[in-house]
Amino acid sequence: MANSASGMAVHDDCKLKFLELKAKRAYRYIIFKIEENQKQVIVEKLEGNVPKSRIFFIAWSPDNSRVRSKMIYASSKDRFKRELDGIQVELQATDPTEMGLDVFKSRAN
Repeated sequence: MANSASGMAVHDDCKLKFLELKAKRAYRYIIFKIEENQKQVIVEKLEGNVPKSRIFFIAWSPDNSRVRSKMIYASSKDRFKRELDGIQVELQATDPTEMGLDVFKSRAN
């Protein structure tokens, strides 16, 4: 299991679904979630059968989150990213305007 220095553990399903996205382009997106009670990152939601060309990693951490949640998120994010080889573009967002369509388009090129 993970500790506070290394972040949350990453559930095997996260890696499996990401490999399906990367190799087979099976999903339009995957939403991963930190499940604090289980002390691990899990797959929360999938949407499939949509063509895509770039793999974005969006780190969403709103400014109004609890300090403890922000600390867990920060320590887990880097560990989680290392598990997902193939991310092409990374965005850090604290507000919805930081991940609008115009931002995606500008970063996709």
